[in-house]
Amino acid sequence: PVSIHTPQQEQSQFVTEGGRGGKKAKLDSAEFVRFFPAFVWAVRDFTLQLELDGQEITEDEYLENALKLKPGSSKQDQHYNLPRKCIRQFFPARKCFVFVQPAGRRDLPRLEELREDKLDSEFREQVAQFCRHVWETSKPKTLLGGHVVTGAMLGNLAVSYVNAIRSGAVPCMESAVLALAQIENSAAVGEAVAVYEEQLEWRAALPTESVQELLEVHVQCEREALWAFMARAFMDDDRRFQGELMVRPLTPEQKQELCRRNEVASSDRCMAALLELSQELDDRIGEGVYSVPGGYQRFLDDRQRMVDRYRQVPEKGVKADAALQEFLQSKEAVAQSILQTDEALTEKEKEMAAERARAEAAEREQQVLKQKEAELQQKLEDQDRSYQENLWQLETKLEDERKKLLEEQGKMMDQKLKVPEGPRVLAPETHPRLLPQPLSSFPGKGVTWPHPPPGFSHYMLRYPPSRPVSHLPVQTVCDNVVLAEPN
Repeated sequence: PVSIHTPQQEQSQFVTEGGRGGKKAKLDSAEFVRFFPAFVWAVRDFTLQLELDGQEITEDEYLENALKLKPGSSKQDQHYNLPRKCIRQFFPARKCFVFVQPAGRRDLPRLEELREDKLDSEFREQVAQFCRHVWETSKPKTLLGGHVVTGAMLGNLAVSYVNAIRSGAVPCMESAVLALAQIENSAAVGEAVAVYEEQLEWRAALPTESVQELLEVHVQCEREALWAFMARAFMDDDRRFQGELMVRPLTPEQKQELCRRNEVASSDRCMAALLELSQELDDRIGEGVYSVPGGYQRFLDDRQRMVDRYRQVPEKGVKADAALQEFLQSKEAVAQSILQTDEALTEKEKEMAAERARAEAAEREQQVLKQKEAELQQKLEDQDRSYQENLWQLETKLEDERKKLLEEQGKMMDQKLKVPEGPRVLAPETHPRLLPQPLSSFPGKGVTWPHPPPGFSHYMLRYPPSRPVSHLPVQTVCDNVVLAEPN
């Protein structure tokens, strides 16, 4: 059986006596269980057989059998049962590991020099199981409320316990924990403030579009800081440290400074955007683009386009409108100068425009006169053309009538020549178109005129007075010749 001898018994008695100096000295074992670590019993150089009543048992069953209490109330029984009772009450979860000798008898004196592969294989397997159990099942030490004890906290607890022991007092867990709580809560406040500042630097991309947006960022950073504080602080029942945290990160002065930084960042960004956008406008002013009639209106149009482009710039911040107003006021003197120049040039332009209008009116009058003269000339030419056309038509008609008359007279003459009657002469007075003229006065081209027949003194030729006989065909001339009797 396991020999739970004097050293273990003394340690168990120290544990039971350790809490008697505090306010909760009469707490039962269930209260102490919350603070005690897991119990692992390791038995080295184990040479016994894991058997009970001829049945094979495990290491844990071997431990439970060794912790069984003896019936009886004698002093010897109490001395035997006390350490076992403490282990059973204060450590409800228990584990036992047994280890055989790590090496043979000859190698035991130089265990520190042996390589791991020279150790007993069964021992190495038992050690591996032991380490695996410790790493996989061991839980971190916690305080009241489930707060995990860190290395720094454990060091502070150790200092508190040592100081109590050195002073002759019994270590009081409650007092040590309260002292540790004050230390840790103060550190938690400092850590939360650092978290707040870090989150503010990361989240608050100054400038913000509004004060409300900046305050929302503050709320998010404050929430992160509070989580960091709650993760480390414990036993802050009166909320003293939490209240300190709520006023430290953002005092009224710090809030005012944060808003001022936000406004400065917004002004800087807005002015940079305005200077960049107004560069083209300034270049045009320098080049004299607006020093012309109507230049002021052109200047206003270009300035408005610049303002529209400025309003489209994102993330200008809370000073967007104020910066724009300040910029426009700085350009007001330039705008007034452009306006005065525009008015002076416009008056001169008006005089020049009036002069141009008068010149254009005179030119239009000349064009009207020229157009009238052209129209009159066109009318005269048209009248002359119409007169010539009518004259030609009249001459043509007269010519046609003459031809018809000559044709009729020729036919009559032919008829008369065929009838043997005495010579007959058509007197001019009966025929106005028959004019007595000597035949020699109407020579024809290539025409040989014969002598008049016997008994006639000359020929009589009739022709239209408006057309010379030389223009008539020979046949026509012959057809118009008649014989005349002697005088």
